[in-house]
Amino acid sequence: MSFLIRGLDPGLFRHLVGAADGALAERQVERRIADAKPGFPCRISLEDADPGDSLLLLNHESHAAPTPYRSAYAIFINEKSREAAVYRDEIPPVMRSRPIALRHFSAEGRLVGASLALKGDSREAILAAFGDDRVAYIHAHNAAHGCFAAEVLRD
Repeated sequence: MSFLIRGLDPGLFRHLVGAADGALAERQVERRIADAKPGFPCRISLEDADPGDSLLLLNHESHAAPTPYRSAYAIFINEKSREAAVYRDEIPPVMRSRPIALRHFSAEGRLVGASLALKGDSREAILAAFGDDRVAYIHAHNAAHGCFAAEVLRD
């Protein structure tokens, strides 16, 4: 079984990149400077930012399905990320070193299962989830903080 993990489209955030702090505050967006690695996972590059990188912390609707499972939460976007990362049958760096909660969704956006992948176990957990024919896609979240990490699609 093959799967695809893709970073968020940078075009969704282009209007925020480089904006003045006051303009960001009006949109409930905060600029943060990475001071450690890991610690600031970019949802476009699917890599942790390097110390000194400028990131935007914002609320992002990761699951817009018209169901009770609709979801939005805080994420980081590295202001220097220009292209969405694509990982085919491999796990991106931001999901390798953290415990990851996987939410299994049907094509209609309904939760049909969930699993927890400890550090280094994400690939096996994804493949096991896709062994269930009801699972159309998976949303990966950082298990500790709960923030959206990436969407996993059948490929």
